Amino acid sequence: MSALTLVWFKRDLRIDDHRALVEAARRGPVLPLYIVEPDYWQLPDSSQRQQDFVADSLIELDQQLRRLGQGLVMALGDAVEVLAGLHRRHGFDTIHCHEETGNDWTFARDRAVRAWCRDRGVAVQEYPQFGVKRGLHDRDGWSRHWEAFMAEAALDPPTRLAPVLETRLPGDPFSTSPAFDTTPCPGRQPGGIGAGQSVLESFLTGRGRSYRGGISSPLSAEVAGSRLSPYITWGALSLRRIVQRTRTARSEARATNDTRLATSLNAFDQRLHWHCHFIQKLEQQPAIEFHNVHRGFDGMREHDFDHDRFQAWATGQTGYPLVDACMRYLVHHGWLNFRMRAMLMSFAAYHLWLHWREPALHLARLFTDYEPGIHFNQCQMQSGTTGINTPRIYNPVKQAQDQDGQGRFVRRWVPELAGVPDSHIFEPWQLGLTEREQFGSTGYPEPIVDYQQAAREARARLGEYRKQPGFREQARAVHQALGSRRGSTRRKTRSTKTDPRQGRLI
Repeated sequence: MSALTLVWFKRDLRIDDHRALVEAARRGPVLPLYIVEPDYWQLPDSSQRQQDFVADSLIELDQQLRRLGQGLVMALGDAVEVLAGLHRRHGFDTIHCHEETGNDWTFARDRAVRAWCRDRGVAVQEYPQFGVKRGLHDRDGWSRHWEAFMAEAALDPPTRLAPVLETRLPGDPFSTSPAFDTTPCPGRQPGGIGAGQSVLESFLTGRGRSYRGGISSPLSAEVAGSRLSPYITWGALSLRRIVQRTRTARSEARATNDTRLATSLNAFDQRLHWHCHFIQKLEQQPAIEFHNVHRGFDGMREHDFDHDRFQAWATGQTGYPLVDACMRYLVHHGWLNFRMRAMLMSFAAYHLWLHWREPALHLARLFTDYEPGIHFNQCQMQSGTTGINTPRIYNPVKQAQDQDGQGRFVRRWVPELAGVPDSHIFEPWQLGLTEREQFGSTGYPEPIVDYQQAAREARARLGEYRKQPGFREQARAVHQALGSRRGSTRRKTRSTKTDPRQGRLI
């Protein structure tokens, strides 16, 4: 009998286009493994809504693996200890898995696993899951690499797995490993491969027509948006399959003169590229999770964090209707369209002058589709600390007027304002006390800050830091390492010896 290969599933909860599984099956018997890691789920960026989505996906993954011949092994505990126990009992000689660009905790875990494998003589083979590339020092030629990866043929699942071990998936895989945040999420999207495929097909064949022009407003984005982000985040769907299916659907739309769908799918295709673009930044510079991308901003916000302001923002009680409606919607659904995510973070960073780290962790817990590489980069971009992106301070009143003109979204998610007339729905503080009593809005808080004055002060503070000696030189260095090269054809070969993520190669 051939040597046993262990396939470690992490953020790749599928069997389709799963190179680690395919290559392991070619060697011989396979033991598929998912590890529930209690320490991970107690991190401040984890939540039960994420667990619940993963649980849905694991149940379906196990069903598909069983149909191939070998079910999923579920284990609870520290990864090294779990692997050591399985190695004693089953003697696998190789681990196959996908590369993971997660948070700092998973980085450290992977280094520990790598050390254990080296000591035990266990070989490890990692495969890229999408267009993120290890060992880069700058982005020259990266877009070409991404396109080449997405153009490769997607892999069909193995036709059969030899039975190795009788397994039984727990009814609740996370019952003994509670998450850091347990806020209910009644509107959460269901996880799983089948649910993801249904969402993809409905988008490519119908909903996608409204994507371009429909994803900015929280009213329309719930349908017009692809809604694929959690399925990509947890690997229920292959990003390469999505890219290829999108391009096929775009070609078909062009052939039938469905210009609206073709144009929208073209815009969506570009955003799939940006998915990996941002994760690549964290892959190259893991410190982005904790420190300002441009270190010239160090000290700008760290020492005057206002917990009362943070709490008002986090609970949807800032006195700004659209800001509060978006936060409450996010709590309920675990998802929010991109523009409103950006507005929430911008409001926290500029109007409330909060350092980005705590708001970023709060949002991470609320997002079912939390992807560390995208998330921390975006939080820093919206806070103005990258040094290479134009600072954007969203006007919370104008955004409400532009994206929710009749106040339907606000009235639904801020019911305290349901009776306020259109003329004051986005600025209820302008109502007199008698009018507030008349329209039943006396329970809604006054604005936590004067948004116009706060924006002016934020611009001034930011401007002072940008004038510091050496700021431009450091900004150029940041751009050279992390800036986009879309369309670049330059090639460079670099050593990987000093790659800060080398420890991720387990």
